[in-house]
Amino acid sequence: MTPKSGTHDIGPDNGQLTVNTYVGGMGAKMGHDLVLEARRWSGTVNLDADNPAASSVEVTIDPRSLEIIQASGGVKALSDKDKKEIAQNLEKTLQVAKFPDISFRSTAVSGSPPKVTVQGDLTIVGNTRPTTLDVAVEEAGNQSTLTGKTTVVQTEFGVKPYSKMGALKVKDPVDLQIVLTLPSA
Repeated sequence: MTPKSGTHDIGPDNGQLTVNTYVGGMGAKMGHDLVLEARRWSGTVNLDADNPAASSVEVTIDPRSLEIIQASGGVKALSDKDKKEIAQNLEKTLQVAKFPDISFRSTAVSGSPPKVTVQGDLTIVGNTRPTTLDVAVEEAGNQSTLTGKTTVVQTEFGVKPYSKMGALKVKDPVDLQIVLTLPSA
């Protein structure tokens, strides 16, 4: 079985969109690698199971909705105050007042399940760059799970990774993942 052809609305009800950040610098032991989840996002997948190249994807994310769902490393657990400070720094870093959306629009789809490649344009802080997602398709009963992954280098989009006094830094590359559950044919 493959995902069912047609137009599928996507968002938090049938998917999860996460960003993994990593710390570096001399103070890296003080910081935390984070998994952030977008709580507000939406999009559309137009699937053509017979001709995957005719498929397309569009996604819009509200960067203010990114919440910490996991923190690893560091010398102590993150407090609510720490999480609030991280959220404020994230809003500054992503310039959400000026750029309220992050978006992805596919330009090409190749391959066929279980391995598909989706190429498209990713826009962050008003800068658009080509991005490729490697998508794995798994079947379970009457549902298909699509997991797309890519690594984004923040500075390529004009984003200056967060740094605290130059000692604790968020590494430039971050990992993006989207997991969708769609009906199978």
